[in-house]
Amino acid sequence: MSNPKAVIDAQRERRDLVTGEVMDEARLLRFVASPDGVVTPDIGRKLPGRGLWVAADRASVAQAATRNLFSRAAKAKLAAPADLADLVERLLAARAVALLGLAKREGVLISGFEKANAALRAGKAGWLIEASDGSPDGRGKLMAVAARQSPPVPVCGAFSADELGLALGLENVIHVCLLAGRQAGRFTHAVERLAGFRPLLPESWREETSDGRGG
Repeated sequence: MSNPKAVIDAQRERRDLVTGEVMDEARLLRFVASPDGVVTPDIGRKLPGRGLWVAADRASVAQAATRNLFSRAAKAKLAAPADLADLVERLLAARAVALLGLAKREGVLISGFEKANAALRAGKAGWLIEASDGSPDGRGKLMAVAARQSPPVPVCGAFSADELGLALGLENVIHVCLLAGRQAGRFTHAVERLAGFRPLLPESWREETSDGRGG
């Protein structure tokens, strides 16, 4: 049974302080002012204080910082770190891989080429997650299987093998499959926001596909 509060939260709208556009919270990032007047990302949307909302992409966050828009919206002098967009990217990436660690503990995430391949072919996969620095050969084969499913299984290549290994407590993590379900939905929301700061598929992968390598 769905959580009514979750549905309401998902439909809540806020105004982007850069463009003035009203949009769903899912497309926005929340910031708050720290007690010492520093603009602070609130990735989990739990920090106290008035929320300052910005579209979830690097250009919007950079504009809000450089044009002093946080101060204007808060009607108070706030300091925005020069590397605010980079900080947001790191926090979003950390949140996404933390969700993968939680999924592993819940038993809905599997790793390894054969297990991932089996889950994809059985129609159980919600996401195929490939280490950005993994071998093109195995990656290409699994991505081909993911693409043949109906609907195609989304692929994420935004994290290195070290990032995945640290989150999952494993070594040499290259191929990961997140099973369809609640955790896959939460991961989708996390990486959709991350995509505004870091490509989910490295450009080099597209080049592999175009020249016939890796699958």
